Amino acid sequence: MWPVKEELTLGLLDGKACLVTGGAGSIGLATARLFLADGARVALFDRDAEPLARAADQVGGDDRVRTVVGDVTNEDDVAAGVAAAVERFGRLDVLVANAGTPAAAAPVTEFGVEEFDATFAVHVRGVFLACKHALRVLSDGGSVVIVSSVAGLRADAGVCAYVAAKHAQVGLMRSIAKEVAGRGIRVNTIHPGPVDNAFQAGIEDRLSALTGGDATEAFNAAIPLGRHAGADEIARSILYLATDQSSFTTASTLVVDGGMSA
Repeated sequence: MWPVKEELTLGLLDGKACLVTGGAGSIGLATARLFLADGARVALFDRDAEPLARAADQVGGDDRVRTVVGDVTNEDDVAAGVAAAVERFGRLDVLVANAGTPAAAAPVTEFGVEEFDATFAVHVRGVFLACKHALRVLSDGGSVVIVSSVAGLRADAGVCAYVAAKHAQVGLMRSIAKEVAGRGIRVNTIHPGPVDNAFQAGIEDRLSALTGGDATEAFNAAIPLGRHAGADEIARSILYLATDQSSFTTASTLVVDGGMSA
């Protein structure tokens, strides 16, 4: 991987309160760390208490961090997570809908219905619920960033549920963006390519088993920059969409895939 420059913090989120779902994962963690460095207060939402506690420790665990255990597919959990963020910080300015789950890899004729439904529950229902409850309290002029995928703009064989769910996130984003534009709230999706993390490694292991080849090497060969992204590289693009640096950007798909979808 090419060396990544040290972060230059500009206080772009000074005083802002942010909620990050999937907060214990690598992208959620990198995003929280960057948001905090830029002056934000962050609520991390995830379904597993132990990884969530470790994530909070890794980003500092001070009074600018709140953790909430919950499942993005459960409406009561999501509503409680939003309420907890507002109770702690007194406001909510940014939602990063980042929670995800890797789907199984199988031909569509062999793909399990329960697996298909579970994939949509996290990626589509989860984003819908996060937006539904966060937008009720989100400050005018705020930002919603939905972490989609390069799979939301293109497709590969064997991952029909994941691809369909990521495409659905784009439709949700475009509809919601038009609903809240009058409040000055921006809603966008970000589309990472393969990221060097455990989530992607699991996907590639399943694809390798399905295809009989090395999925990691195949992905790198398909990426003009020739490598996977680092989670911190994705976080910097999320930061752009979360701040007023993107003040005239809404209903957009920001592609951060090393040229893979070109």
